[in-house]
Amino acid sequence: MVRQPILPAVGADGIRNAQGFNAQGFALIEILCVLAIIGLLAAIILPAIPRSTTRAKLQSYAVETAALLKADRNAALRRQVWVATQVDAEARSIRSGVTGLTIRLPRDVVVQATLAARCADRATGRSIDFFPSGMSCGGTIALARPGMGYEVRVNWLTGGVEIVPQKLL
Repeated sequence: MVRQPILPAVGADGIRNAQGFNAQGFALIEILCVLAIIGLLAAIILPAIPRSTTRAKLQSYAVETAALLKADRNAALRRQVWVATQVDAEARSIRSGVTGLTIRLPRDVVVQATLAARCADRATGRSIDFFPSGMSCGGTIALARPGMGYEVRVNWLTGGVEIVPQKLL
């Protein structure tokens, strides 16, 4: 008697293996491998994509700048001293004259400062000065990104600080 090998059954829905299970579809391990590869690619590619400053983040920079200026004005009033808040538009930084706290702005934020060249018979040009009386030399710090901007304005007479939103094209 000659033994014939047992061949897998072939049905209309596809080929069946020797155990009789359908060979269509993916195994769980194959799906997990594909997900792991996608995760690795995302971990490599996503940090390289440049992130721009959002509207909310730009607004928070303006609020932080205004808070720093108000704190310097209040310190000048409380301590009865002259306080100078340093503004460096090129380096994108604003430094408190009292605490030394520095706000550093990202590269995609355009910083423009309009400051007094002379104040109280002194050359300034790089700072907003607050006097013991609460008055100041005044100035404006403009923070902008495409489509949106904020101006942080310091009133020279009162030393008051306000944030004014700007619509940019």
